[in-house]
Amino acid sequence: MGLVDFSRFPRRSVLCVDVKSFFASVEAVRRGLDPLEAYIAVVSDVRRTGAIILASSPRVKLEYNIKTGNRLFEIPKRSPIMVVEPNMALYINVNQAIQNIFRRFVTDEDLHVYSIDESILDVTASLNLFGPAEAIAETILKLVKDELGLIVTVGIGDNPLLAKLALDNEAKKRPPWIAKWTYETVPETVWKIQPLTAFWGISRGYDQKLKRMGIYTIEGLAHANPVWLQKTLGVMGLQLYYHAWGLDASIISQKEPPKSKSYSKNQILMRDYYVRAEILMIIKEMVGDVCTRLRKHQEKCQEVYLGIGYSDRNFKLGFTARIKLVRPEHSTDIISEAARQEFIKRWQGEPVRSVNITAGKIVSQGHEQLELFFEGEEKNHAIDRVVDDLRKRFGKKTIFYAGSMAGGTFLERADYVGGHKGKSE
Repeated sequence: MGLVDFSRFPRRSVLCVDVKSFFASVEAVRRGLDPLEAYIAVVSDVRRTGAIILASSPRVKLEYNIKTGNRLFEIPKRSPIMVVEPNMALYINVNQAIQNIFRRFVTDEDLHVYSIDESILDVTASLNLFGPAEAIAETILKLVKDELGLIVTVGIGDNPLLAKLALDNEAKKRPPWIAKWTYETVPETVWKIQPLTAFWGISRGYDQKLKRMGIYTIEGLAHANPVWLQKTLGVMGLQLYYHAWGLDASIISQKEPPKSKSYSKNQILMRDYYVRAEILMIIKEMVGDVCTRLRKHQEKCQEVYLGIGYSDRNFKLGFTARIKLVRPEHSTDIISEAARQEFIKRWQGEPVRSVNITAGKIVSQGHEQLELFFEGEEKNHAIDRVVDDLRKRFGKKTIFYAGSMAGGTFLERADYVGGHKGKSE
């Protein structure tokens, strides 16, 4: 292992902690069941056979091969699997309780929330207080189980990358749900990850590119010429080379501020949409949600991205359009009209199954100075302010587009949290 100078990279004690089958486990505990033994599938909408499975318990994955991304109709009708709808408000509260357990061992600076069910803890500064990383991991497992009834898995590493790889490729798979990977163990751990796409950061696209270059294993990637990798794949090629050696120079407490800010709304539709008016209504509803967030933070956007995904693979996958606005805006009508024109220009009757709206190049609202040629737009802004106020005081369903009752999804999703049902039935 003399090809890389490990001394140039920091050696930390890092934990990557994941809650096993988080949504399904929370639902199991809620019903007094053992998360590892329960048969539960959390489905986006139990009324629709095409609804997406958001999470399944370990038993369901093992015995029925039903995982996140499968559809409701794939669950055998005669099975012990309990189908439940998501309760995002509950999941958020449980996540906060888990984070508070982590804070008993690290400061906020050394805690990075990677997702709702996964976090990274740098416990280097905590070793003198709580013992080695393995002891801290075991204590966290016990506390989460005793206090919340949930099972967590922990990857331990000399840096965040090794901790993440140890989690995904070993700790998650079997008891005692803890695995430790270090620089010294790279040849027998990191290099043995198969296939390439199981390695964190290697997408199917990079998998194909690497294979065209004659690289079929992580060990082969680690022994490739880094100059050649960078020349062929750019900066990402060099990053993959270092990652193949288990190297990661990032330190959790030295967080970099985001380079750019954006607001987005994404929706996977529950059926194929072929009617233009219905698709345009969904686009307008989603633009409205994004613009409401802009106005809430007293900000405007200078460009908008419209992403459309198709369901039929015989067609192209879809399209993404970048829309430059004449000036910074947060008006629902103005931005939705720009998105409408872009959609009409590009769409040719394909079956639409997903829609994304992203507002980019965010700027502060500042002082409202209406130019002579934009005086008529003050009416749009006034309407937006009234709509925002009514919804804030009386709820989102207080006022809506008439078209939302015929093809739109606003009324159905108005009470959702994080894109899913937020309240218990």
